[in-house]
Amino acid sequence: MTHEKRFKGIPMSKSMRGLCKEEDYAFLGKSGKTTKEPMEGAEALEDYKRHDKEERVRWRQEREQKEKEKLREIEESKKEKEQQWRTHVENLTSSQEKTLQDRLARLRRFRDFQRKVLVEESGTEGVSATVTANQLLTRM
Repeated sequence: MTHEKRFKGIPMSKSMRGLCKEEDYAFLGKSGKTTKEPMEGAEALEDYKRHDKEERVRWRQEREQKEKEKLREIEESKKEKEQQWRTHVENLTSSQEKTLQDRLARLRRFRDFQRKVLVEESGTEGVSATVTANQLLTRM
């Protein structure tokens, strides 16, 4: 009857207790011990799941951080290329303006030279020679 005292904590009806033998109680006791191990296994499984979840969260955060860094680098690259393009366009525009100003100055000097030559060839001096030269240059 010592087995009845030892396994009193196992829930069972009174009639069932009378039918059970010591071996049955021993078996129930072993199953109680084995349930502790699965509990430890369950705790280990829970711990593993928690650790796995933490790892997944950490990986996701790292991936998001890398994506943000990549987007930031892309934005910086776009800004840098845009700035280079603006500088290129400014340089191109200024060089074209300078070229046009130089051509305009050369054209004016040439027109002045033509006017002088026409006035000298006509042999007349004064305002009438200048007006005639201007009219000839306009026709050209």
